Amino acid sequence: MHADTMWERLASRDHAADGEFVYAVATTGVYCRPSCKSRLPKRENVTFFTLPAQAESEGYRPCKRCHPREAHIPDPRLSLVQRVCDHIRAHIDQPDALTLKALGDHFGYEPGYLGEVFKAALRVTPHQYAQLGRVDHLKTSLKQGALTSATVTDAIYEAGFGSPSRVYESGMIGMTPGAYRDGARGEVIRYTVTNCYLGALLIGMTERGVCAIGIYEDADAAESALVSEFPAAQLTRADVELDAAVTAILDHVDGTRPALDLPLDIQATAFQWRVWDELRRIPRGETRTYSEIAEAIGSPKAVRAVASACASNHAAILIPCHRVIGKDGKLTGYRWGVERKKMLLEREGR
Repeated sequence: MHADTMWERLASRDHAADGEFVYAVATTGVYCRPSCKSRLPKRENVTFFTLPAQAESEGYRPCKRCHPREAHIPDPRLSLVQRVCDHIRAHIDQPDALTLKALGDHFGYEPGYLGEVFKAALRVTPHQYAQLGRVDHLKTSLKQGALTSATVTDAIYEAGFGSPSRVYESGMIGMTPGAYRDGARGEVIRYTVTNCYLGALLIGMTERGVCAIGIYEDADAAESALVSEFPAAQLTRADVELDAAVTAILDHVDGTRPALDLPLDIQATAFQWRVWDELRRIPRGETRTYSEIAEAIGSPKAVRAVASACASNHAAILIPCHRVIGKDGKLTGYRWGVERKKMLLEREGR
């Protein structure tokens, strides 16, 4: 169903649309059934999903007024996918129970068929959905209450990871779980600021990789932004040590280095990682629209969420969000300024 059609049915509070889709509101973090009696949200704040599971995987909570999870899903295949998602979430700490064979046995379907139906609906496999669920579960646990090394380890195992190293190796949660919870407390971040044609280029790195790349008006603004982003970290100026990274980034911008292989160590949600991974696939000299990125990651209705993920990018150039443009070809907002976006695209185009 097209987004415009869903908006019309939402605006008319069509009870017949209940179970066919749900809508989520960015300003409240809640998703509802179309007939919900809550105040009609602004169109720009609404994202549509086929299933409650999709909304929940993006961090939205079910409405307590209309109870969207209780709506009957008329399509039997989509109903099956929703039940599989609920089963995965309920057994997220039991990896052996979430293999495709185990899921097929539990629901009474051939594993191949179950996998095809699931991926057709959500654009990810059951395994990928479970992995994203484990990361979300872990992040939620890390944000609740005081943490010690023991409780961090407990949270990792409770989320279904086989060992703490699996979390760090997965690349799906920046820094360490403890650092994620405490705003980089205990982290040593080396940084440098250098002038280039774009302005003051800031690069920050932990021992695991790049945690920040920003473009600012001057060095003072760059350092102030770094302190604001990592208030609990130990910040150390390291111009000489990071000279190679600076050279690599500037050479990439100038076109003399086709690819950047600098490791990343940044904080992000599962959805942001999906968007950023797709951005890094855009070839130099090419652009994509927000809707094309949404399609590529299997969430065609999440155009606004894609734009939000681009805006939250803390690693300019390395994660090339400047290569994403509006559907009409215009250069839309850029965290570091639209004029810099234009300069980057012109330089890459040459």
